[in-house]
Amino acid sequence: MEVMKQVRQRAIRDLVEQRPIRTQQELAAALRDRGFRTTQATISRDVAELGLVKVSRDGTRAYAIPPRLREADASGEERVRLLMHDVPVELRDAGTLLVLKTLPGSAHPLAAAIDRARWPEVVGSIAGDDTVFLAFGDRGSLGRVRRRLEELSQLTGS
Repeated sequence: MEVMKQVRQRAIRDLVEQRPIRTQQELAAALRDRGFRTTQATISRDVAELGLVKVSRDGTRAYAIPPRLREADASGEERVRLLMHDVPVELRDAGTLLVLKTLPGSAHPLAAAIDRARWPEVVGSIAGDDTVFLAFGDRGSLGRVRRRLEELSQLTGS
């Protein structure tokens, strides 16, 4: 999947979780507010690929992430927690990158678990042998994920 498509689809997931989005036109306007220029056909494909469903929300029908994807998100986060229990992870901020230093051979499974968790703040990841780079659109997103990782680490007693 191309990078811009991944970023756009993460933005869509974020938007439908934050507020009621009733139509594809509302979704297009919300995406424009975030700097995305896209066509109706692209939005229609994104909605289908993400498997968005309409649910009753705040007295109206609005898009939502389907339960099966929420379960995948939870299982990805659980995998991150387990990995952080098994191996030490040091977190370092670097601008809008979060660098995770771990044991040799542990970076790829950790990055894959974070990707599987589908945290909307994470724009992308790169894993080496003992280092993971997580990219963010802004420092606020980086801070939220850093706190989440620290909390997951504390839950395990690491």
